Amino acid sequence: MDRRASLIDLRRRLEALESPFLKGKLGAAALPFGVPAMDGALPGGGLALGALHEVAGSGADEEDGATAAAFAAGILARLLPPQPVLWCLAAGDLYGPGLAACGLAPERLILMRGGSDQDVLWAMEEGLRSKALAAVVGEVATLSLSASRRLQLAAEASGTTAMALRRWRNADLARRQRLSPNAAMTRWRVKALPGETKDEPGVGKPRWQVALWRCRGGVPAEWIVEACDATGHVALAAALADRPTRLRQAATG
Repeated sequence: MDRRASLIDLRRRLEALESPFLKGKLGAAALPFGVPAMDGALPGGGLALGALHEVAGSGADEEDGATAAAFAAGILARLLPPQPVLWCLAAGDLYGPGLAACGLAPERLILMRGGSDQDVLWAMEEGLRSKALAAVVGEVATLSLSASRRLQLAAEASGTTAMALRRWRNADLARRQRLSPNAAMTRWRVKALPGETKDEPGVGKPRWQVALWRCRGGVPAEWIVEACDATGHVALAAALADRPTRLRQAATG
């Protein structure tokens, strides 16, 4: 199916989902994580809705994107009302049971497979014009400043939240893209850590190292959290819950 035919099909599917009661999303502020240390680092006390956010893995998690996808799924699971999510794929390896474990029901997903970053970005922008969606997700390796600005403006106009999941399969491209500027409101790096209990390191609930390394109007910081549960919520790891948040002394983006 060529791009024009794909565009027509996507538009028809989105138009079929729209109804009058979905038109009032503008004015939504932020989605709290429910973790005071995290919400306190974000302007508005949570993740800004109707905006573009970037999520990427860290270290070994950069390539397959599984940890970043799980973190994003937990956020998407908590968006209300539970409208559909357009997920624009770079590869055919999205794992439905893994998303469900993070609270995002697979039946909420509208999947689109793009042959290139340009196709994915095009589909994201088209999806953001619809008010029938809770969010639009796109798996991309490259995200230019101009492309990200278009996505940010489209998200602001519709009130639909956008997430760019960065997947770098080429080490040279990864090095160039990690620090390249874009217009995302927040930029996150998520790394999987072994589970840990008081007496048995490596055993217990999976943990993530979550870094908010760029935040427009917010405070860069990082936390060790327990991976999100079936309701999409994360929690500070038990051993760290009573310790002060470790802030990075980096400039806000």
